[in-house]
Amino acid sequence: MKAKTITIALEDKGSYLGMEKGCFMLKDKKGEVQRYPLFENEIGEIVVTSGNLISTGVLACCGFWAIPVVVKTSKGDPVAILRSIDDSSHVETRVKQYEALTNGKGIEIAKNIVLSKIEGQNLILNKYHLEELDLSAIRDKVERVSGTLTNVRKRLLPIEGRASDIYFTQIFELFHEELRVENRKTYKAYDGLNNCFNLIYTLLKYRVYSAVLGAHLEPFLGFVHSDQFGKPSLVCDLMELWRYLCDDFLIGFSRNLKMEDFVLKTEWFSASRKGKRQVLSEAKSRELSTGFDQYLEKMVDVPRIRFGKRQSLETLISEESMLFAKYLRSETDSWVPRIASV
Repeated sequence: MKAKTITIALEDKGSYLGMEKGCFMLKDKKGEVQRYPLFENEIGEIVVTSGNLISTGVLACCGFWAIPVVVKTSKGDPVAILRSIDDSSHVETRVKQYEALTNGKGIEIAKNIVLSKIEGQNLILNKYHLEELDLSAIRDKVERVSGTLTNVRKRLLPIEGRASDIYFTQIFELFHEELRVENRKTYKAYDGLNNCFNLIYTLLKYRVYSAVLGAHLEPFLGFVHSDQFGKPSLVCDLMELWRYLCDDFLIGFSRNLKMEDFVLKTEWFSASRKGKRQVLSEAKSRELSTGFDQYLEKMVDVPRIRFGKRQSLETLISEESMLFAKYLRSETDSWVPRIASV
């Protein structure tokens, strides 16, 4: 079975995607038409940005053939993934995922995610000739952690947090002085650089979310991150494996960034307080989103599950989620995430 590799993207405003005689027909605002024969092309997903149109016939066909449809805002932020009803029928995987909370697998999964995240960070530090984290010493600390999954989480997070602090302190030095910050800030950061990181992590989040759903996993049941209402904990867990890819892309993307590429956005920070945040302009946000999509098409020397010695980073994310699900179902004896050099 061949891998699904083609993405149909409706990005420029005024495009329309319809169906005609077994083909997806993409018509842009200039009237130019591209044909995508459903049974000749391997269509992996359809991406629809706000300001474009898609027919219900296309949506029905996507549901029947299990082609996910990603919906983005005009800035390129993903806000929804439409999938087939049958995607929810694989209950065995989700049952095994719940069982992993108490049968010991969850603890091993949590440790592997933390160690693999740090391994990825070391790849970036090495690429840019910075001082690598002492993975051997960190591994010893992680392996000594024991107890229930709740206790293991509490002890792993400070280990991971200290490593990330050292990591970001170094890579921040790679950015222009006018963009540079001292600390990593997440939710509603004020400065432009941290908000660039937050934006690109959001783009990664939808990729991982889609891969998790494709592997028939429960997005809201994680092992490193705790369960909270509205928080897709497993997605957050698996994102840790590939954040270093976002960092690598953003280091390169930022070389052409200037202060005029940012705008000030006023919004409520609490019920009684407004604040201004420095964020990328809409045009630059779209450029970042498009560039990251292209970055994930990069081929790496990681063997495919079924055939081939190389694959794209995007495919790797999907495959790793499937391997993770196979481990939960005891179809494999272990799961050690594959980390690709960039």
